[in-house]
Amino acid sequence: MARTTADATGFRFAALAALGILVLSPVLLILYQSFLTGPFFSPLSTLGLDAYVYIFTDSDFYRALSTTAIFALGTIVVCVPLGAILAFLLTRTDLVGRRWLEGVVLVPMFLSAIVLGFGYTVAVGPTGVVTLAFERLFGFVPWNIYGLWSLMFISGLMHVPHVYLYSSAAMRNLPGDLEEAARTSGAGIWTVARHVTWPLIMPALIFSIGLNVMLAFEAFGLPLVLGDPAGVLVLTTYIYKLTTILGVPSYQLMAVVAVVLLAIIFPLVFIQRKLLSRARRFATIGGKGARVTRIRLGKGGQIAAWIGIGIWLVISIVLPIGGIAIRAFVDAWGAGVNLFDHLTLNNFQQLFSIAALQRGIINTLLLSVVGGALAVGAYLLIALAGHRWSGPGNTALDYMVLMPRALPGLIIGLAFFWIFLFVPFLKPFRLTLLSLLIAYIIVGLSYGLRLIQATLMQVAPELEESGRSAGATIKQTWSRIVVPIIRPGLLGAWIMIMIIFLREYATGVYLMTNGTEVVGSLIVSLMASGSLDTIAALALISVVMTTGGLVLANRLGGRIHE
Repeated sequence: MARTTADATGFRFAALAALGILVLSPVLLILYQSFLTGPFFSPLSTLGLDAYVYIFTDSDFYRALSTTAIFALGTIVVCVPLGAILAFLLTRTDLVGRRWLEGVVLVPMFLSAIVLGFGYTVAVGPTGVVTLAFERLFGFVPWNIYGLWSLMFISGLMHVPHVYLYSSAAMRNLPGDLEEAARTSGAGIWTVARHVTWPLIMPALIFSIGLNVMLAFEAFGLPLVLGDPAGVLVLTTYIYKLTTILGVPSYQLMAVVAVVLLAIIFPLVFIQRKLLSRARRFATIGGKGARVTRIRLGKGGQIAAWIGIGIWLVISIVLPIGGIAIRAFVDAWGAGVNLFDHLTLNNFQQLFSIAALQRGIINTLLLSVVGGALAVGAYLLIALAGHRWSGPGNTALDYMVLMPRALPGLIIGLAFFWIFLFVPFLKPFRLTLLSLLIAYIIVGLSYGLRLIQATLMQVAPELEESGRSAGATIKQTWSRIVVPIIRPGLLGAWIMIMIIFLREYATGVYLMTNGTEVVGSLIVSLMASGSLDTIAALALISVVMTTGGLVLANRLGGRIHE
């Protein structure tokens, strides 16, 4: 493939340069803004360390940092054991219904965090439907949805699918003879899991821990909805509140906190990449006896497993979505209110009578469907640039793809807001969906690229080499051989990116203007006004759109490659 590499050199470096501009410009602008004494657009701003001094002497910053670390720890304490147990049950045992469950257990991963947070509020909050029913029956309520402990518990339950995804993938590659040997020696099911299966997939479990720590540091929706009412402050909500606290644009302070987040998360992304490559090489040797013989749970084990999984599904999916569905169809809520007497469609009628809310729904669909297709096209070009490319250029491309993964969507949206203010020829586009589309493409870059790269690796090198031997140019080889072969994979990637764009909310918070509203950022802005009726209707529409995307992905064979 040497001639292929040589012929594509110009294209590869052009793609690398374009990617560098898109990825590094927000990062460099954040760094630049952090070293200014005021907003970058202010003529009075000068270079200095005032912002760093303010942040590193602010007690709220250290409170947010320590709370974020505790929140991350609590999240992994909940999700890693549950995800590992779930993976073991579905991949190594004869659990009834496991094929059906494999799709259902991933659902929480694709639901918007801000939507789920609101769902928990209306389901098990102080005036939630489940809370009020429980109080009527027993005279007390043993839980408080607001606070750090509840936040860690719910976040942990929401992140179980991430652990399951990697653990189950690693378990499926394990031979079954070691487990069978342990069972033959008299070991129980969980003894086998604890001493044989889980140690063998330790690289995947460690990778999952790093991923969930990173996701916890990036979390914004759940801490805003479930933590803020109890005074719980994490780094992302600290950034969000800086301007409110000071009453003036404090972009330099926000940039410093963003730099801190980047310094924490990027090393985690780097380590995660190394661990993933090791996890893929981690294997045991098995011969003909390596075929997996599923461990029999027995009747009691089947019942216990289903009860445990059922409780998790109820808490993770049924409660929040059920709460949203009920709240969206009533016009009154609270103690002593008979919900059946207050059923209404007015919440949706009001939703479609307000221009901004209508635009939010339309824009969300446009960005997910059309924007998702454009994003897949962009990711395909980048993936082709790195396809079978060895050397420092490919390494640089890999690290640039990793960079956005180290920035929360809230920060990427803020950075692109600054870029559209800072770069003169981009200012007219700030009030259009183009600003959101570019930010969304960067947010989904690492995920979308992995989807397409995994598909490209399935194309045999001989097919490309035969085309080149027949005199085809690299462009002809890609357009007539590679792309037609991977077309089904591109369709699956489009569906998955569409779902990612549907659930995205934090990126649009700072980019939202009159005409660029999307459902997620509208929910964030409506939280401050307490418009629960409108939020419920919007949240239910968001759930319906995401569910439609998941159903479409399943029917068209879309696959998840994390």
